[in-house]
Amino acid sequence: MSNKKISGELFKKMVTNGAIHLKNNHKEVDHLNVFPVPDGDTGTNMQMTMMAGVKEVTANQSSSIVDVSKILSRGLLMGARGNSGVILSQFFRGVYSEISKINNGSVTIKEFIQALVGGYQMAYRAVMDPVEGTILTVVRESAERVLKEQKNLTSIEDVLKVYLNQAKETLIKTPELLPVLKEAGVVDSGGAGFIKIIEGMLMALEGQILSEQELQSGALRSKGDEAYVGAHNLGEIDIKFGYCTEFIVELFDWENFDQNTIREPLEQMGDSLVVVTDEDLLKVHVHTNQPGVALTLAQKFGEIKTVKIENMRQQHENITGQDHSDHQHEHKEPHSKVVKKPRSKYGIIAVAQGEGIKQAFIELGVDYIVDGGQTMNPPTEDFIKAIEEVNADNVIILPNNSNIILTAEQASKLSEGSNVSVLRTKTVAQGYTALISFDPTITLEENTETMHDVVTNMKSGEVTYAVRDTEMHGVQVKNGDYIGISKSKIIVSSKERLTTVSELLRSLVNEESEIITIFVGNGVEQEEVDEVIEFVASINEDCEVETIEGKQDVYSYIIAVE
Repeated sequence: MSNKKISGELFKKMVTNGAIHLKNNHKEVDHLNVFPVPDGDTGTNMQMTMMAGVKEVTANQSSSIVDVSKILSRGLLMGARGNSGVILSQFFRGVYSEISKINNGSVTIKEFIQALVGGYQMAYRAVMDPVEGTILTVVRESAERVLKEQKNLTSIEDVLKVYLNQAKETLIKTPELLPVLKEAGVVDSGGAGFIKIIEGMLMALEGQILSEQELQSGALRSKGDEAYVGAHNLGEIDIKFGYCTEFIVELFDWENFDQNTIREPLEQMGDSLVVVTDEDLLKVHVHTNQPGVALTLAQKFGEIKTVKIENMRQQHENITGQDHSDHQHEHKEPHSKVVKKPRSKYGIIAVAQGEGIKQAFIELGVDYIVDGGQTMNPPTEDFIKAIEEVNADNVIILPNNSNIILTAEQASKLSEGSNVSVLRTKTVAQGYTALISFDPTITLEENTETMHDVVTNMKSGEVTYAVRDTEMHGVQVKNGDYIGISKSKIIVSSKERLTTVSELLRSLVNEESEIITIFVGNGVEQEEVDEVIEFVASINEDCEVETIEGKQDVYSYIIAVE
């Protein structure tokens, strides 16, 4: 029997089935990584985000789809992990935004189509400089397709079938939209994960209710699948506007407020713009060189409740960490070590994995370690708890991974009572180097600017191993090779680890280099480390080399060059 409407109970079944279908297949999506390294995480991030939302709706007894979609939206927001999870949470926030406009407990075909349109629109608004060829394109073109064919769709099943078919068509063409994907001959993993959710939702409509299965090996079934990669690790972001400006305004007339009245002038003043309204509250995040002008504009619409302004020019790069089967448990141990202290001027939060790396960060003054990395990105809620625990007027967060930056920034928007600066560090090496320049006697803005300058002037790289054959950036890579990565590019590939780290160092070290810090991973013998130190001396005998037993998995070497 075809469904003409979606009730709250049916919507619960649909999103739960979608989440379970993704969870049962998330290892396959994890394999679709932009680099051929054993640290894929898109599927994990998306399924954990979805399961966080499903947990909330399952606990609620309401049969109204308005209530269910609202609770789902909040649960996804708090559980969002990584860029893909944040985008997914914003998609469903847009779905709720449209559903909230109806006057009864279910939605019609037309209303559901509009909710899908609202989902893609909200997802685009949440991302700085939206990039086509990613999950964003998949959700947009799918919604546009069902909107175009609306008059021919006579059931909810029809809507999702057309939506799903377009999503698959768009996924296939993502390499044509994003040059780096075309170079590697691959597609976007975020879009692939989203398709799993929609497939599960359609299954629920057709009466196929799934249960959580024991995870399979994640082996892909076709040669084409082996080439899939995600787009979440692509390239450098050129941040042209120096001040990260965030504020909350209590609106004078929230019922008639039009976001475009503030969005349009702010778009002319900067980038990284996020404008969100929650009834009488307006939340704004923007990178601009004119924070004062932005605040003056905001005062036209209401009373400013909170303000945070900091220098945010940061580059970011990926680093991986150790995978864990029980991420919730993994966070309990670091949390239990933190005892809430009296209010202080500064609190520093860093993301890290590897006991040696964690200890090195603590020795440099980090107050709170959020356990995580590329393979297991922490959720928004973990950062919110960390901000509360450090109990400081000013909080600096070092994500140390580009795929964690959005989550940390989202947490900073949701936290009140502290000025939170998210330094856009994208490697452990960048975070470690930035910490060395931290000065508790100066202002948050001065610290942010100083740490930014240090990170901008340093170089970093990692050595790991390949999990498939490929060619990227002109470098031929064979399955099992060691590969050296810097600035989101594969610099070298070799069957010998010492050769790989040597060639990577050759690209990073020059006559002006003064200090090199090397985090040594598990399984690397001291004899090899000694050879690495000797090689550095052959390039620059005056360069000081510090080695730290990082005890990290997957990445044999993490290198910082100053």
